[in-house]
Amino acid sequence: MKIKNFIYILLAAYLATFLRLFINNNFLISIIGSFLVGFFISKRLSYSTEKILLSGFFSCFTSFSGFIYFLYTILNQADWIKFIIFFNLIIIVNLFTMLFGFWISRKIT
Repeated sequence: MKIKNFIYILLAAYLATFLRLFINNNFLISIIGSFLVGFFISKRLSYSTEKILLSGFFSCFTSFSGFIYFLYTILNQADWIKFIIFFNLIIIVNLFTMLFGFWISRKIT
């Protein structure tokens, strides 16, 4: 991979982090990110564009650490039922949202 592509990945990561500051809701961010990942996965993108979007932008935008921190705060409250429900709900909703984004992208093209 060329140095130019690494710079683009860094810029995409910076932009995603900047956008994440304006949306201060981990669940909403994960839904938006899952939809867009599904949307762009279905497109036939070049290798470098795919790396810039998936490794740069979406990995910083939907950051796994935000998801883990949310679950950690629930776990600190010692509410195991709520933890299990949110854990499964977040994963299932994000998978279906990604599938919906994939489906919408296929219907558009």
